[in-house]
Amino acid sequence: MEEKLLGSESKGVNDLKGRVWEESKKIWRVGFPSMLARVSQFGMFVVTQAFIGHVAEIELAGYALTQIIAVRFANGILLGMSSATETLCGQAFGAKQYDVMGIYLQRSWIVNLVAATLLLPVFIFSAQIFKLLGGDEEIANIAGYISLWFIPILYFFVFSFTTLKFLQSQMKNMIVGWISAASFVLHVFLSWIFVSKLNLGVPGAMSAMIISSWLSIIGQLVYIFCGWCPLTWKGFTSSSFSDLFPMIKLSISSGIMLCLELWYNALLVLLAGYMERASIQISAFSICLNITAWEFMLCLGFLASCSVRVSNELGRGDAEAAKFSIKVILSKSMILGIILFVLCLVFRREIAYIFTDDKAVIEAVSDLSFLLAFSVLLNSFQSVLTGVAVGAGRQSTVAYINIGCYYVIGVPVGVILGYVFHMQVKGIWIGMTLGVVMQVTVLGYITLTTDWDEQVNKASERLNRWLLK
Repeated sequence: MEEKLLGSESKGVNDLKGRVWEESKKIWRVGFPSMLARVSQFGMFVVTQAFIGHVAEIELAGYALTQIIAVRFANGILLGMSSATETLCGQAFGAKQYDVMGIYLQRSWIVNLVAATLLLPVFIFSAQIFKLLGGDEEIANIAGYISLWFIPILYFFVFSFTTLKFLQSQMKNMIVGWISAASFVLHVFLSWIFVSKLNLGVPGAMSAMIISSWLSIIGQLVYIFCGWCPLTWKGFTSSSFSDLFPMIKLSISSGIMLCLELWYNALLVLLAGYMERASIQISAFSICLNITAWEFMLCLGFLASCSVRVSNELGRGDAEAAKFSIKVILSKSMILGIILFVLCLVFRREIAYIFTDDKAVIEAVSDLSFLLAFSVLLNSFQSVLTGVAVGAGRQSTVAYINIGCYYVIGVPVGVILGYVFHMQVKGIWIGMTLGVVMQVTVLGYITLTTDWDEQVNKASERLNRWLLK
């Protein structure tokens, strides 16, 4: 009898290991290509900034101003709006409603193209906007010129984000990862030719980015249109113009959800500009935010994995599989977060040398090292919990949570600690961290108390309501 019990326990352990292994393979099939694509695309902006930095200091300042304000603004809206595609295509794929996935993709193109066009004035009149915000006139004029070069990148975002969501929902985004990596290599080569050899300056650097970016989009569209997605792409259809309002509603809530996160950091950098020794404070804060941004590119892979796996299982009608997937992804993301947390503390002084030789800035970064490490750890939880919400179609809920945690709690606390208690940039970051802690706590509670059988029913209702007759 005892041998039977031991045998059944051993079998149970092996079954659990097998389930974790199978789930891990599914997670990395989505997560690794997503990480590769995000890091490559983010790297293009860094490479362009590096080459423009060798043109002239004023051009570098103009590029940085454009990227931080105009590009981040547009990127947040379009990336957030594309998560509607992630939810709908993921749930449709799980429910085996393959025909509608291509229609969802076309609807997302329509909605996001309209949104991008509405954002055009931000880039066309960016010089006037920067001057209105009190920026230096010469830098604002250069930034306005560079902003015009970013218009093709604005429309690149429309297709890049949506095709990635479409392909990763059916676990075919490895092609996106490799194409993005190849585009990054091409971008470095073209930047070297145009800027270093031909001395084309800003036009050369921006042309290299535009060419590399759009070649990656062409590669992805060829993959979709030419038969590699036979179940989910049936060609263009007029049906994509019908029932656009539900897509618009979900897209807007998705856009607000992500924008509130991306603009949060930008607002805190702006606040740091009014501190004593502002140049040192901003430099140290920007270095730390740059590090968290690179780490967040990896975390976005877990966000993508979680949203795809949750939406697939909800669409399939398997609540238990959705819960199991969340546990596995959260454990893997947490392990990565802990490793990076330790590395940030161990190399707290060495990290700053990557970006600067200024002793005052290095000391300021070292002073922020614990907050940096803690933020890195929080990202590993935040990304997975946000992915759970996206997979379940709860973008509007996350938007309300972000408003409360970031702008009602985080920013006011940061301002009070930074200015009233004279804690400088450390006080601002403590406020930012408190906002993220509150967000993670609330999202964790919601995830823990969710009735996943009810979420399965909601996913079924959503798909049936939007299913073409």
